[in-house]
Amino acid sequence: MSGMDKSVALVTGGLRGIGLAAAQGLAAKGAKVWICDLKGDGDAEVADALSGIGNGAAYLKLDVTDEQSWIDAMAKIEASDGRLDVLVNNAGIDGTGRIHEMSLELWRKVQAVNSDGAFLGTKHAYAMMEKSGKDRKGGSSIVNISSIMGFVAFPESSAYCASKGAIRLFTKAAALEFATYGAPIRVNSVHPGFVQTPLLDEGFERMVQRGVAEKAEDLKQQVAASTPVNRLADVEEIANAVVFLASEEASYMTGSEVVVDGGYLTR
Repeated sequence: MSGMDKSVALVTGGLRGIGLAAAQGLAAKGAKVWICDLKGDGDAEVADALSGIGNGAAYLKLDVTDEQSWIDAMAKIEASDGRLDVLVNNAGIDGTGRIHEMSLELWRKVQAVNSDGAFLGTKHAYAMMEKSGKDRKGGSSIVNISSIMGFVAFPESSAYCASKGAIRLFTKAAALEFATYGAPIRVNSVHPGFVQTPLLDEGFERMVQRGVAEKAEDLKQQVAASTPVNRLADVEEIANAVVFLASEEASYMTGSEVVVDGGYLTR
């Protein structure tokens, strides 16, 4: 895969899990990466992430649900680098629970982070990415992190499934719109299966607290057994797909769904 020495990338939810692995993968190919999350600039987790990414990586505190936060972030990147070639809309939360017991507040929070965040990022990155895409084979690249739960449903996951299904179709709509109007921006989605991340651990722990299982490890074993390759994914395995879609090697791909699920959806 060719390098990204002249590329600038932004990754939301970049301090851990898939986001951090994607940021590291993009930087390894030469991109300058802006990681965004909710921690303050001086937080130790931020310093650790930046040192692990290298290649001039920078940090922006960004609430993906807040439009002004996106406006401010784009202004900082414009002033610093004058371009944005890659946007990875990765920030997400789960919010599990049975429908009749779920609060409207929780439902709306999941949609705001997972779905609204991708919309706002795409909206406010558009101007810079449209400009940067003119001198990049295939154009600039937006990669939206959806899930296998954008295809199939699971009990007690209605809010998450709805948000990831929204990302799946938003990706296609944005890809078609940009292509139709000649904007040099590709938009694709990645659909991970079960991945070993802090988000997965936290979700399983909440399910244990609700009495769904005795321990989180039991739930991990169940989902691993339901996956044809019989294991969970490492974050790097998802990040590899993100880096490919961000690269010029994927120049003819837009509106595509890249499933990285160990064969789960083959059943």
